[in-house]
Amino acid sequence: MAPPSNSGRGRVISNSTTSTQRLCSILLVGTILGGGASPVLAQDVQSPPAAAAQPAPVAAPTSGMIRSIRVVGAERIEPETVRSYSNLSPGVEYNAETLDQALKDLYATELFADVVITGAETGNLVITVRENPVINRIVLEGNKRIKNDKIQPEIRLTPRQIFTRSKVRADVDRIIELYRRQGRFAATVEPKVVQLDQNRVDLVFEINEGAVSKVRAINIIGNEQYSDGRLRKEMFTKEAGGLLGFIKSNDSYDPDRLAADQQKLRAFYLTEGYADFRVVSALAELTPDRRDFVITYVVEEGDRYKFGAIEAESEVRDLSAEFLKGLIKIKPGEWFDAKAVEDTVTGLNEIAGSAGYAFADVQPDYNRDAEKKEMGITFRVAETPRVYVERINIQGNTVTRDKVVRREFRLNEGDAFNALKVKRSQDRIQSLGFFQENLEIKQERGSADDRVVLNVDLEEKSTGELQLSAGYSSLERFVISSSIAQRNFMGKGQQLQAGVNYSRYSKSVQLGFTEPYLFDKSILLGGDLFIRDYSSFRFDEDNRRDRTYGQRQIGGAVRLGFPVTEFVSFGTRYSLVFDEITLDKDVFFFDPDLVDPDGPGPLPPTNGPLGPVCNPSIAGRYLCDELGTRVTSSVGYTVAFDNTNGIRATRGQRLVLSQDFAGLGGDTKYLRTRLDGTKYWQLPAGFILSAHAEGGYIHPLEASKGAGRDAIRLNDRFYGAQLRGFDVRGIGPRIVRQRYASATELDEDAKELFSDSLGGRAYYMGRIEVEFPTSSGMRSLGLRPSAFVDVGSVWGLKKPILTDFPGRCAAPAPPPGELPGDAVVLEPGETCPTGFTYVQGSGFKEFFRGNSPKPRLSVGVGVNWVSPFGPLRIDLAKALLTQEGDDTKLFSFNVGTQF
Repeated sequence: MAPPSNSGRGRVISNSTTSTQRLCSILLVGTILGGGASPVLAQDVQSPPAAAAQPAPVAAPTSGMIRSIRVVGAERIEPETVRSYSNLSPGVEYNAETLDQALKDLYATELFADVVITGAETGNLVITVRENPVINRIVLEGNKRIKNDKIQPEIRLTPRQIFTRSKVRADVDRIIELYRRQGRFAATVEPKVVQLDQNRVDLVFEINEGAVSKVRAINIIGNEQYSDGRLRKEMFTKEAGGLLGFIKSNDSYDPDRLAADQQKLRAFYLTEGYADFRVVSALAELTPDRRDFVITYVVEEGDRYKFGAIEAESEVRDLSAEFLKGLIKIKPGEWFDAKAVEDTVTGLNEIAGSAGYAFADVQPDYNRDAEKKEMGITFRVAETPRVYVERINIQGNTVTRDKVVRREFRLNEGDAFNALKVKRSQDRIQSLGFFQENLEIKQERGSADDRVVLNVDLEEKSTGELQLSAGYSSLERFVISSSIAQRNFMGKGQQLQAGVNYSRYSKSVQLGFTEPYLFDKSILLGGDLFIRDYSSFRFDEDNRRDRTYGQRQIGGAVRLGFPVTEFVSFGTRYSLVFDEITLDKDVFFFDPDLVDPDGPGPLPPTNGPLGPVCNPSIAGRYLCDELGTRVTSSVGYTVAFDNTNGIRATRGQRLVLSQDFAGLGGDTKYLRTRLDGTKYWQLPAGFILSAHAEGGYIHPLEASKGAGRDAIRLNDRFYGAQLRGFDVRGIGPRIVRQRYASATELDEDAKELFSDSLGGRAYYMGRIEVEFPTSSGMRSLGLRPSAFVDVGSVWGLKKPILTDFPGRCAAPAPPPGELPGDAVVLEPGETCPTGFTYVQGSGFKEFFRGNSPKPRLSVGVGVNWVSPFGPLRIDLAKALLTQEGDDTKLFSFNVGTQF
């Protein structure tokens, strides 16, 4: 597959006598220049092979009349079309310039690889053409880093199109530019043609992608106050190499990033007081091997300034200069900081906007004192009229109805403009979760100076979710879930959801519907139906999970809510739940009719006249007392304050108080109170700090059913929010069963037989978390790393009745022919009688632990990742403060379930 040789150039050929050779030479020069106008193809692509060599030109007349025009060699193109492209026709005068222009016109069509005009001496012109071939197919070879579907849109040539060298050259340039945008400046593209029959060719682009061009070094010249290393930290671009070089994404060369780095350098110096700083030049040079770049900046730092006198002037009647000056936080004598000046201008604009002046013109006037090295600033607010909202334009919502967006606006058409209400409207629309992040309401002048138009350009996100997934969690092992949800049902903002979840320890089916604006009023109405099965478990001494009690719930709830103020909302609800707590009869039950009161203890479970009953020695009295079916009928309310700026909040706070009263019929009576709050701060450099606290208490409204039994049922208690560094239900009151080593001593070296979490009446939890800024690449992958400190506790449970069973003593071996004696069942404090042997492993003692409000504390790091397999949360946490009985865990993760 080699490129063919160059074709002949366009020419006019004559058979006249040699007496006119001198005149003909003039025409010859013209025709040669005309043929030279055909494009020369780079990258080794030439025209298909030339036809047979033509006779050397001899002479041509300087003028004449065209008698006839004949076209030779045209296959796909009609002869009449060729004649029309040449702009020649019989009966028209011609000369050297006319024929030369005809050649140029024919080549300009890019339909022909070669054109020859003969017969100029007689006026019977013959136009001999060789058509450019037709492209049969276009093939890409050698591309691995950029796939075909990314390159093909850059190629303008298509199959069945005429092959031209200029178009191929343009396609080559576009492909190379695509690779350069990927940081591969060493990439080359060589187009080649494969000759086929019927004047067809295959066009092949042979691509050598080359390596990503890295930034080998960043040199800075002219900096005296700050080192090269300090300034490099301010840049987006980083030098290649280092221990973590393989995970860097910003060490490749990018011309756009080079310009941004200059602005970063300038911004850094301006915040440090260097008002005269400038970047003299920025040069990026390819290394000799053409693989990497070396970037060199030449800078001038200049002198360092402090703030001088700070003044304010205002031509707006409602904003006095004294009032504005009191809002300025810049103080004379501080180092000059351009960012502080910019923030002050923004703040004054917001103040003016909140007063109704949307187009307030706030300008800082600088008064430089070069001798004192001071920068005085006067903030001037020019006269501007009060503005009213003329129109609100909503664009881009193809599914969501206009009214769903408009009802989130805090001002309407015709209202006085208020910047704070515009910002609040923006936050409320963002909180819907239907549209892109960083949504912005833009302002533009209306039909008059006192009119403003608000424009919202929306980009809708997918709000429907159909999930069929399998995952693995450190708590429930394998998890299978199937759910369908629509958070913007029919574009009305309604929420509809249904789901089925199955795992080793929990199963659930649920349906729900929410209408946030009932009858187009700010009234929320919702309902839920659910069936849940939960199997509790505990770890035995071999660290295996044993199932204990099962809990089955069937119920539903109805919710109603409405806003009280802009940031305060109120909601009420009613729920009816049937729940049953069970134990496996084959494991935890025995038949009292088959128990020998003088024997060694319960026999294997079986059915007798009284039927099987719960065995406290196996299940524990605290579980046996909880068995049965209960009905809970409860009514509750929630009061919430929320001024955060979206679903993934970066500023604002959220405070929620809720209470539920159970006792409107049913079998349970209590008052449950919960309070939780979260505050967010957006820190410099993209960090986000959040502080969260929550707590609750459940108060029984009826007395307990007996000694050692708490009035609050097992399934109604608090188990606390998940503390990272501890296992699920790893803190709070629990029963721990320890084995006896002898009749009077516990086996301190052996692991606990099991540990059962009981929950408590009260709990609290606090969390401080810092989310780290990430690169654009990590953000596009949905990665959000963070560091955290968790603290919390669960307590307040009435101490249950505990079992202390020292075990049994085996009788001595009987004489030959006699029956063995009965074993002795020990009471606490007793020892085996003389001759009897203690049965190892037959005794145990229960302890009540963890019922303390003292804090548990953990620290760690984690990352959220919206992975292709579902949401993933990974945490690495170390428990620093623990209580006796707590169950700690260093590493935890969840895949396929919500977190």
